[in-house]
Amino acid sequence: MGGGIGGGQRARHVVTAHGREAASADGGRSAEEERAAEEERAVDQALALVGHQPRAGHRPPEGPGATPPKPTPSSPVSPPSPSPSPSAAASAGPESRPEPGLTPSSPARSAPTPGAATPSSPAPSSPTPVVPPLAAPASAADSASSRPHGASSADRPASSPHAHRTGATAWHAARALAERLGRAAPLAAHRLPLDRALGHVLAEAVVALTDLPSFDTSAMDGWAVAGPGPWTVKEGEGLLAGRGSTEPLPDGQALRIATGARLPADATAVIRSEHAHCDEARRLLYAGREVVQGQDIRPRGQECRSGDELLPAGTVVTPPVLGLAAAAGYDALLAVPRPRVDVLVLGDELLTAGLPHDGLIRDALGPMLAPWLRALGAEVAEPRRLGDDAGALRRALVSSDADLILTTGGTAAGPVDHVHPVLAEIGADLLVDGVAVRPGHPMLLARLAEGGPCLVGLPGNPLAAVSGLLTLAEPLLRGIAGRPTQDRYRAPVRQEVHGHPHDTRLIPVVHREDSVVPLHYNGPAMLRGIAAADGLAVVPPGGVRSGTEVEILDLPWASASPWTEGCFT
Repeated sequence: MGGGIGGGQRARHVVTAHGREAASADGGRSAEEERAAEEERAVDQALALVGHQPRAGHRPPEGPGATPPKPTPSSPVSPPSPSPSPSAAASAGPESRPEPGLTPSSPARSAPTPGAATPSSPAPSSPTPVVPPLAAPASAADSASSRPHGASSADRPASSPHAHRTGATAWHAARALAERLGRAAPLAAHRLPLDRALGHVLAEAVVALTDLPSFDTSAMDGWAVAGPGPWTVKEGEGLLAGRGSTEPLPDGQALRIATGARLPADATAVIRSEHAHCDEARRLLYAGREVVQGQDIRPRGQECRSGDELLPAGTVVTPPVLGLAAAAGYDALLAVPRPRVDVLVLGDELLTAGLPHDGLIRDALGPMLAPWLRALGAEVAEPRRLGDDAGALRRALVSSDADLILTTGGTAAGPVDHVHPVLAEIGADLLVDGVAVRPGHPMLLARLAEGGPCLVGLPGNPLAAVSGLLTLAEPLLRGIAGRPTQDRYRAPVRQEVHGHPHDTRLIPVVHREDSVVPLHYNGPAMLRGIAAADGLAVVPPGGVRSGTEVEILDLPWASASPWTEGCFT
């Protein structure tokens, strides 16, 4: 990728995992802290609607090899008051406040809006109280991004201006909610042999089962010596790794030794072969330089002692992790299963091969999403293409046993945008209905049922879908998998970046030395910019001047090692 994101040459301004920068010297709260606190309240309120609270952490099973039982999902918890807190209500907008007589524990669904184009779908069997969702209006250009991949607003029938949601969730709050929702899910761990653990996340700490090394060993090929020299060469073939005598080495004697061989008792140093001269006739060994006691010896316990914590829970299993675990005596590791993801591609106008023709366009998201999700550590089924069929979408949602369902397109209010009506029909909890971000404004996050899978609805335009993937799906998967929260970092932009008047913008960038350079071709329907990018710059409302530091979202393959299982290998 352009700029070499893994080169380590760029300077990073790291922000804490909670998104707070240091407070001012006089002890006051910074603007960043105030914003983070406000978003935290909004996240808590949204999670309370469905009775989900962040889990305290994974508890490993009792005894070796045990697998913890899956906890029984808790019942929805109603907040103390049926009305949201003033601060949360203010941040969500007037349309997000519950209507009279509705309780916050009711499922959140999209209420039909007068004048909106409504697709035909079966009505729910019985009336259900509705909580107006967190939502926002979409501009003509960005609302089109929820239609199929590459379609423009001109391809859609005109709809009422009231057809779009009017209280979008702030971008940082939406990401925080998605991650905490993922962490609220129960973690079931299983013990995997080392050859199957690659890419999983540790469910418990790796603790040394022995000292490393477990005995004094030679760090070099050469001579083990005892006491001062010159030394009498002891007869025999010497000591090799894995075999050899453990008899003490008398003072004044020397014995050949190989790297990794166990050091004889009473040996005081190892002399490298190139630093020694052996007089074969007199059977005497001379050192070519000063010999220091303990030189070129790896003493027992140099790396760790038995019982030391080597790796914490939440560590991703990489090849070095496998090597360390094996060295420490492990045959298997307790790990969190990879989140399972179903991808549902919507849109009758999509082709799977050949050139676009006669109003039909190529499906850009089906080929892109599965490997992208695998790069995030998920197990992904083959994408299913459902077209614009509300019944097929409903059947796919209610029959899925995945941890996360991703849909592409159909999240707006057009005549064949079936995602909202189907979610309402099956009683899903709609947690995020529109995010204040461009592109990707019409994305959504829902919980299908208590204990059931989550759903992230991606807009249909390719770059808008990428925005939804990084805003909602990536933090949700990180939470489900038990991965630690990533530290955010900032980098200065090399040129002025225009912003949206009210919403966050995500702009593809490449790293150049100690700054980032925005890329062209960053419209909602374009992939040319993101295909050349190292990451996405998070541009606040109003834009930024050249030299301003902005938050950077790395792309999973830009900083990943090539071993990553399923990541373009």
